[in-house]
Amino acid sequence: MKLFFILISMLLPISVMAQSVWEKPAGAEELESQDKQDKPSEDAKYLSGAVPEVDGKVEWRLDVDVPGKTAEQIYDIMLACFTDLTKTENQLEGSQVALVNKKDHIVVASIREWLVFTDKFFMLDRTKFNYTLIAYCKDNHLTVTMNRISYRYEEDRTRDGGYVYKAEEWIDDENALNRKKTKLLPGSSKFRRKTIDRKDYLFSVIKEAVLG
Repeated sequence: MKLFFILISMLLPISVMAQSVWEKPAGAEELESQDKQDKPSEDAKYLSGAVPEVDGKVEWRLDVDVPGKTAEQIYDIMLACFTDLTKTENQLEGSQVALVNKKDHIVVASIREWLVFTDKFFMLDRTKFNYTLIAYCKDNHLTVTMNRISYRYEEDRTRDGGYVYKAEEWIDDENALNRKKTKLLPGSSKFRRKTIDRKDYLFSVIKEAVLG
């Protein structure tokens, strides 16, 4: 028994020394905290300012300089581009090039499509997504707007025919972000993310087509 206490008394200073010698350097905790603050949020691109409004209506605008192309040439490209869009996957009945103005070189497409949130085994979450694309074609320049955005959600899952949301009351900063504009709110967050992603994709396709 005495031998046991002797061993314990010999090991105890080593244990105390190990606990007291090893410690974080001054400022380490502050650096860790700063690193967390500096790390960009996964939702950074979807936060404040990501959904612009014009006269109280959600509207995105794409401006592209197109050197060497006339208004008529750009018009033809956009007419073909919008027509192809209405024939892609997830398009719904009524998705079409709705109006054209050959004189002023304007093309208007009324798009009706599925916007898919989740598509997994036995789990399909999506909404009907409606919006308007307008191409304004000039010599050496193209302007495209995306507006008149609305959603029809869960039409087949609820007795009253689902939910209808307008972008101005569902994905704008006021309704989709917390008070500090640092987080997306539940419910509308998936609509805001997927709408922005879809806009980014469409604008990239349009830009590639007109500059190709």
